[in-house]
Amino acid sequence: MGSSRSAAGAPDSPPTDREALKAGALRLAVMTASPDTTNTRTPLPADDPELFGLDLRGLRRRWADRAALPPMSAEAMTGADRRAQALGVPEERLMEHAGTAVAAAVRGLAVDLDRWGRGPIVIFAGPGNNGGDGFVAARRLALAGADVVVVLVASESRPKGATSARNWDRIARDAGIRILHTPVARDVAMLGQGIDKAAVVVDALLGTGVRGALREPVRSTVELIGRASADGIPVVAVDTPTAVDLSSGEPSDPAVRADLTVTFHRPKTGLLTRRGAAHAGKVLVAPIGIPPGADRG
Repeated sequence: MGSSRSAAGAPDSPPTDREALKAGALRLAVMTASPDTTNTRTPLPADDPELFGLDLRGLRRRWADRAALPPMSAEAMTGADRRAQALGVPEERLMEHAGTAVAAAVRGLAVDLDRWGRGPIVIFAGPGNNGGDGFVAARRLALAGADVVVVLVASESRPKGATSARNWDRIARDAGIRILHTPVARDVAMLGQGIDKAAVVVDALLGTGVRGALREPVRSTVELIGRASADGIPVVAVDTPTAVDLSSGEPSDPAVRADLTVTFHRPKTGLLTRRGAAHAGKVLVAPIGIPPGADRG
């Protein structure tokens, strides 16, 4: 009986010219194809292990897709935030991403200006969600090795909203963060005597809900931030400089003038106007995890 082999063990026959051409084309396609980006999506700030190693230029590149999106008004942003929560994104997670983005930007600015480690990061926080973002930023900056001072600028001794209050409680238990409370203008004036020692000042006082003239103690704090800025201390604003309308860009008097503003999700119409841009300084647009289904307008 003649010998036989299975198909798997049969010796290869020389390829035809057509087969050789097809194999060569396949190799060329593999070599020149664009890399698969399905698994290379930029992580959200709180999940990004590389974030605190980036300078401002690196942060701008990392979030470039956000800055390229169409601008939105304050009202549209409020709606997107609410719809995101209705779709199952917890407010606490949105705040964690926002505050982490602010912390990374503060560090990046301080490093760029050779001010990192040369004084405390002073965060002026209001009692609402803007202040809540500031509390998260404080915690993240302290973890990064910064000396952090948080000033709660409110008549209340604890923030109003549940999510902001939880983040307040977390920093209140952190021995590495100094906490001050300025319920009245007189307390703000006393604090102002040492503001010149700050490396960076963070404005986390008020976000999108400002209407009309500022009341105390916020008004005195905005004036104090202005004096710090005049003395050369860089100012970072959270979402918008306090008393600058995110939709129109119109400022109240007084209003914060920032060197850098970290706004969230998409650019804001008010920060693109002449007056809004003059108060915002440079602008970073950071992702915070609002899904496409929540984004309208």
